[in-house]
Amino acid sequence: MNVTPTPAQEQAALDWLCLLHDQPSSGDQATFSRWLRADPAHVEAYSQAQVLWELSEVPARQLADEDALALQGYLNTINASKRSRVARWSGALAVAACLLLMVSMGVGWQPSRWVDEWGADYVTAPGEVKTFTLADQSKVTLDADSAIAVDFSQGERHIQLRRGAGFFSVTHTGQPFVVEASGGETRVLGTQFEVRLQPDGAEVTVLSGRVGVTPSKQGQQQVLTAGQQVAYADGIADPLHGVDSASRLAWREGWLNYYKAPLADVVEDLRRYYPGRILLLNEDMAAKRVSGSFPSQDPVAVLNALQAVLGFEQHSLLGRMIVLR
Repeated sequence: MNVTPTPAQEQAALDWLCLLHDQPSSGDQATFSRWLRADPAHVEAYSQAQVLWELSEVPARQLADEDALALQGYLNTINASKRSRVARWSGALAVAACLLLMVSMGVGWQPSRWVDEWGADYVTAPGEVKTFTLADQSKVTLDADSAIAVDFSQGERHIQLRRGAGFFSVTHTGQPFVVEASGGETRVLGTQFEVRLQPDGAEVTVLSGRVGVTPSKQGQQQVLTAGQQVAYADGIADPLHGVDSASRLAWREGWLNYYKAPLADVVEDLRRYYPGRILLLNEDMAAKRVSGSFPSQDPVAVLNALQAVLGFEQHSLLGRMIVLR
């Protein structure tokens, strides 16, 4: 007879698993035995927790490294003397128990988001796409899980893209309009365009008009027109190329479109729409190519569809973490 544990039973199983891996007393062991025998669903929940425990070491280290790096930057901003604490904290987190504890705390425990949102003026949550009107009547549509800081005080309309992506419809005022992202800048020459942060740089896509993209302060500007795109990283820009801008920017209408895109890129996009964490741990699978059009508001359904085609393993924990192997 198959039984399905409730979220509360799953959480209790994780709590027991953590306790039993931390030198439990004889009383703890006796209480656990009674809990396990009390309901077949407890047995199923604990069995699932054990599987997740075995899978959790690599994700734990990855999350620990990501969060420690984000917290290091945050602490550097506040007080450089606290740096050593993050290094010690990173090592302590790189165990399976801490992964489970972090997941049980939910989406709120993501230091990288705290850092991005420190001083940001407009923010969207995971799964939320929203349009904002700026003080000059320009509009910016932020993709899910994105953040920008706005400064119009120095004779220049300056936007800093902190996280995610923004689509800009710029009103002409005579003042320069500049979007800074990953060390480079996009200067408006009259246009509608998107700037999107990438893991190692940024990407600019033009829907109409023109922009000038400079990959660094000393870099050479490239001028893009409608239907063109350029990516840059570490101060170096790739050659600009033509794209179907409307298709690439369909996220504004709730669709993610891909043509021979690496699975890693698709997962990176889906992370912004999932209220938790998605980790892709299989490098060979990450390089697999994906084509298709997918609804952005249902990342779990998208992963299920991709799993049916590509055959990767998928493990879910408490509706807050998905591990792909």
